[in-house]
Amino acid sequence: MLHELLLALLGFTGDLIIDDRERVGLSPDDSISDQCTFKLAPDISFIEPEERDIIQNIIKLGFYYRELDQFASKSRNLSWIRSRNESPLSQTSKLLKEMNENQSVYRRAIANGIVEILSVYRSAVLLIEQKLMSDSIPILATVTQGLNKFLVLLPPLYELILEFERDAIYGGKLLNLLYKRCHCGIPELQTCFKRLLWHGHQVMYNELACWMVYGILHDQHGEFFISRQQKSNYDHDASHTKNIRKMEPVSNSDQSLSDWSMGFDISVEMLPVYIPVCVAESVLFAGKAVRVLRNPSSSFRSVDVLTHQETGPLTFKESLKKEPSLNATLTGDELLPQSEADKIESMLKNLQESSEFNKISFEEAIGSIRTIAASHLWQLVVVRADLNGHMKAIKDYFLLAKGDFFQSFLEGSHELMRLPPRQSTAEADLMVPFRMATTKTISDDKYFSKVSLRVNIRSNQVDLQKSKAFGDGGLGALSDISLDGWDGITLEYSVDWPLKFFFTEEVLTRYRRIFQYLLRLKRTQIELEKSWESVMQQGHLDFAKRHNNHENNKTSQQTQQQLRPMWWVREHMVFLIRNLQFYIQVDVIESQWNILQSHIKESRDFTDLVGFHQAYLSALISQSFLDIGSVSRILDAIMKLCLRFCWKIENQDDVSINELEHIAEEYNRKSNSLYTILRSSRLAGSQRAPFLRRFLLRLNFNSYFEAATTNDLSLQKIAALNIPHRYHNNL
Repeated sequence: MLHELLLALLGFTGDLIIDDRERVGLSPDDSISDQCTFKLAPDISFIEPEERDIIQNIIKLGFYYRELDQFASKSRNLSWIRSRNESPLSQTSKLLKEMNENQSVYRRAIANGIVEILSVYRSAVLLIEQKLMSDSIPILATVTQGLNKFLVLLPPLYELILEFERDAIYGGKLLNLLYKRCHCGIPELQTCFKRLLWHGHQVMYNELACWMVYGILHDQHGEFFISRQQKSNYDHDASHTKNIRKMEPVSNSDQSLSDWSMGFDISVEMLPVYIPVCVAESVLFAGKAVRVLRNPSSSFRSVDVLTHQETGPLTFKESLKKEPSLNATLTGDELLPQSEADKIESMLKNLQESSEFNKISFEEAIGSIRTIAASHLWQLVVVRADLNGHMKAIKDYFLLAKGDFFQSFLEGSHELMRLPPRQSTAEADLMVPFRMATTKTISDDKYFSKVSLRVNIRSNQVDLQKSKAFGDGGLGALSDISLDGWDGITLEYSVDWPLKFFFTEEVLTRYRRIFQYLLRLKRTQIELEKSWESVMQQGHLDFAKRHNNHENNKTSQQTQQQLRPMWWVREHMVFLIRNLQFYIQVDVIESQWNILQSHIKESRDFTDLVGFHQAYLSALISQSFLDIGSVSRILDAIMKLCLRFCWKIENQDDVSINELEHIAEEYNRKSNSLYTILRSSRLAGSQRAPFLRRFLLRLNFNSYFEAATTNDLSLQKIAALNIPHRYHNNL
């Protein structure tokens, strides 16, 4: 009886102690039972009822032991690993079977912890056997005393694995469950769960090391809180090949960019509850940064490497003044020195060797690793890839800082843009004045080769050929036509690795939006200047004709007299457009550019740099009112009116005074509305546009706009009766 009881405590039943599962034809290797099936045989009559209850209570430990041992054996089974002697088809089928059975590295680690606990339990049973064999002592009392603490430990462990199997818990979910179970009032049980959690953390630290030291996501079963997004996965015939490809290094810059922007993400489902999301984001960034640093593009050539090898902010400032020099192809060891990788690995190793998980120490270590990765990525992008040079080029061309180039381009394309663009040749047509402007103004700009001109003609543009004289449609045409079909002119900038991580497609799209706005404004300004030049030339010709033809002298002078008030309208337009240009180019772009430059020189962190650049772009858009629909619509309407006015007044042979007066009235309403919105407390009184007050002061230096907006209704009535009188009185 003694040996059969001891064997039952180790999970082996017999005649005295039986297993109900075997009686109903179930195998002990089947799924875990949700209740104890070990029982004392009912036909045993020599055991007293009190002793039967004690034995029945004790043999539950044998049941728990067997279930825990089977769980550990199943979880630690490595037979699915490929064998060299097996065929590829057999290997694939076994791997698929393994995945279907929810194999888990974390479960395997927890199983190792359970094996440790069960080994202590077996030692306790062996000690009991030795005592009972050496001395004549009460059997049940000795067994109960020796295994009493396991009556506290094994039942919760059994419930734990039962929950694992029932709810298919794995990965980070498993760590969450163990962390929750650690908060109990029984010291021995708490120690036991902490030990299991420690085993689970060993896997997590190994995955962190792969990710943050080598940039490799080694997560075959999708258990890590960093995961590859599904749309970035490769399509392969076999699922095991897909998992292997996930761990392979990136081979080209396009894939590297895809991995950086959308390749990896945080799996909130697998994120342990005791790790904050901000820390997980640091882990994600550090791994992606290391992945970039260890897999440089083969076509990348470093700039000013000697500066990179030194340290200190002064070195960076000097590097901006030095002439860039090309270097040989870089390797991952140059971008991330082995000493730094060893430092990262050492920090993770110290965390791994700690007996308990310390949240503060963990967050500090992750923060330090992120700082190292961000610093080296900053040096790659800012110093080696010459970020400042590319930023200056984008400012020159996308923000029209190179004014002489765009002045030459728009003057050269002035006549071409008077005609509607042809769908098939618009871009080629524009390339002629574009190249001429390049020849005249661009001499030794090495970045200009990365700039290219594009024309996107919108299909819903109104065909301007329907109104060749620009006046057939009256005032209705003003609201139907945007500036014209040339609104689709934009620039493209060729960005190479690793600047693609900084100048993403989203960033370039925002730059293109600002460029199109500034180009329309510049074009409107040039059209206003050209209209004055054209009319002055025509005036000189008319003056010569009047001396030769005295009969038409009176008619010509009458026409000139009628058009004279319109030149006051043009002066109003020029005044507004030039002040708006000055505000955007100087008060907005230059001031924000200086702020960004100071941040670039002071920062040593890539993520901070990205944040500063995003703030810079947001400031440009918001302070230029591109994100306020009402303001941007009014500005577009004003530019339309200016262009229509120029086109009509230049065509003096077929000029309509009534149409010009309608344009003037509409312009007056729009400009007054613009001033009213801009001077509102919501804009002028906020920090959104800190230099807006200067712009308003320039516009309203003689209180004209203020008077016009205050007496808008009365002014409109006067203008309807006598628009020339109105402009004479106010000016």
